Amino acid sequence: MLVNKQTVNCIWNSFLKSGKQHLVITGTRGSGKTTLLNALFPEKLPGITTWAEPKQAVYLRENITGQTVQVGAFDATLPGPGNQMVLLQDGFATLGVPAIHRCAESDSQWITIDEIGYLEAQCEAYHDALRQLLEKKQVAVVVRKQNLPTLTELCNREDAFVVDMDVPFENIGCVIMASGLGKRFGSNKLMADFRGKPMILRALQASESLKIHRVVVTRHQDVAQLCKDLGVDVVLHDMPHRSDTVRLGLEFLGNVDGCLFLPGDQPLLRRETVEGMVRQWHENKSTIMRPFHNETPGSPVLFPQWAFPELLDLPEGKGGGWVIKQHPECVKAFLVDDPYQLTDADTPETLELLRSL
Repeated sequence: MLVNKQTVNCIWNSFLKSGKQHLVITGTRGSGKTTLLNALFPEKLPGITTWAEPKQAVYLRENITGQTVQVGAFDATLPGPGNQMVLLQDGFATLGVPAIHRCAESDSQWITIDEIGYLEAQCEAYHDALRQLLEKKQVAVVVRKQNLPTLTELCNREDAFVVDMDVPFENIGCVIMASGLGKRFGSNKLMADFRGKPMILRALQASESLKIHRVVVTRHQDVAQLCKDLGVDVVLHDMPHRSDTVRLGLEFLGNVDGCLFLPGDQPLLRRETVEGMVRQWHENKSTIMRPFHNETPGSPVLFPQWAFPELLDLPEGKGGGWVIKQHPECVKAFLVDDPYQLTDADTPETLELLRSL
């Protein structure tokens, strides 16, 4: 991701709108995580900085005092090329954990932690101190993208706004389609309980990593109020057709390079799927990106800018599928391995099935 002033401002404004407490910056090695953190917080704040000297050691420094300690040692016998550092518990015990406790007691509103990777994840005392810090302060934390439970826990916190540096930060809009009347469901399904929360929240979580130009278009006052409470842009209307929802969303977004139309009633849609679609579309912005399970197409669908005139002038009652039928040669498949990601909760029975998975 290119880190420039415009990107930094968009990310910060999106964070503020989200109402979240913490900022998590994740990505693979060299993706610009630290660069973004420093751009967002140019002044030195209380916190922790760790860095590696290749094939030598990993060091931890307390930002304010400058105290430094070794927390990892290179071991050439470990399988490479990454994760060849051995944890030194004494370093975390003598400086890492006490430094986090000092951060928790400081006068600063924000604390910066750069970074949390596999070494930090192995030290339970350090991770426990970080959990306590997250309850007391606002924390901006850089998290290495690795499949480890402690790192996943940080990225999946409900009070954390996650910036994935591996996802292109493009001028992409997202219209969350939340205008269905729920005739087959029997009520407003978007506010139906899904694992303890309204189902519409699942769409918001799946699309959160897009960061910019996101709007919910709905006929439902309770959905609109929920979105306003969360700082998510919303268009409340009383128009009858799907074509109206598409048009209102695009008109609200204005000048964007592409637009993702995401249903509000697919509670098992994953954030990784949305991110993957955006990433793949970035390689050819003239395509219509659509998820498929085997040969079965689904939603959401990402349309390029050239399709907007047709989307703004759909036949009454039609949706984006009408445009897809006019341009089948432009459709690019994004394959998913779980068909339930693409399943609409159109009936109480289907919703119950999806809850059980």
